[in-house]
Amino acid sequence: MTEVIEPAIETVTIDVVLSALADPVRLTLVRALDAAGDWTCGSDILKNTGVTIGKSTLSHHMKVLRDAGLIRTRVDGIRRLVTLRYDDVERRFPGLLTMLREHGPTRAAVAAPASTA
Repeated sequence: MTEVIEPAIETVTIDVVLSALADPVRLTLVRALDAAGDWTCGSDILKNTGVTIGKSTLSHHMKVLRDAGLIRTRVDGIRRLVTLRYDDVERRFPGLLTMLREHGPTRAAVAAPASTA
């Protein structure tokens, strides 16, 4: 099994985490991983989110999230399994992921057109 390097949670800074979460696709990935709750194949994680991106783009987003200390990746044969480092991140930044969980987008917010003002 190949090991994928991730930063020690003590070295992760809030500005890097917030920068990673600022991208809507990465935020969707984090919420989908939170909902999955366990190791999930990286290519399957967006299936029920309505987001469609290419493999190389997904790989880039996963790398940004991993470098920000938000996810853990392990290689199992040809598959890359990912999981949210929920406990680690909550210990480092108390309430951050809980807030994302509790204040996710509502169907009305997703369906509403953006303001042009």
